Amino acid sequence: MKLLEGKVAVVTGAARGIGKAIALQFAKEGANIAFTDLVIDEKGKATEAEIAALGVKCKGYASNAADFAQTHEVVKQIVEEFGTIDILVNNAGITKDGLMMRMSEAQWDAVLTVNLKSAFNFIHAVVPVMARQRSGSIINMSSVVGVSGNAGQCNYAASKAGLIGLAKSIAKEMGPRGIRANCIAPGFIITDMTDKLPDEVKEGWYKQIPLRRGGTPEDVANVALFLASDLSSYVSGQVIHCCGAMNC
Repeated sequence: MKLLEGKVAVVTGAARGIGKAIALQFAKEGANIAFTDLVIDEKGKATEAEIAALGVKCKGYASNAADFAQTHEVVKQIVEEFGTIDILVNNAGITKDGLMMRMSEAQWDAVLTVNLKSAFNFIHAVVPVMARQRSGSIINMSSVVGVSGNAGQCNYAASKAGLIGLAKSIAKEMGPRGIRANCIAPGFIITDMTDKLPDEVKEGWYKQIPLRRGGTPEDVANVALFLASDLSSYVSGQVIHCCGAMNC
């Protein structure tokens, strides 16, 4: 039997990148997939078709995860169409890097709103569904910089640290209802964005990583699969680093 057979997973920001890899991995293990992104464009439709081709139900929803009312509405739609929600992956995120002395209020607000408030919005909407069935797994996509900090990324680091505190608090608050909450802290992951960096920049990163390579979206998806499945039924309130020992 597949690890997530018959489960319903919601993955935010999943039209591409790490979110897409997670959605695909879950689908391969039998989960029906509802994913969100700001718009469901050609790439989003292609992702929807690719996942559905694995023999599961899949639908992409255009929704702003940072908007409280929109999030509650889209969760309501997902429950009506899929019946329930067993797994939530809060993956939606942006960066607007800059040194503190030059960072604008708008840069700070945008990153905290998209990266942190969106997770609050979805957890707030999904927890009543999970509480009624007395089971559920919530996974927040944090980062190694949420643990160690990073110059030029105080807004991003603060948002990712906030996701850790949020998950740990939900784990304590909702544990009696059978709901688990954990975080994944990826390091340098090779995505379309990072792959465009100059080779010398990437080589500089690799030298900081004991495994001497960048991670792949699939590496992160494998950790997410563990946390979503019953393999981690007694794991809650934890942060799992997926960083090649870059920050251990």
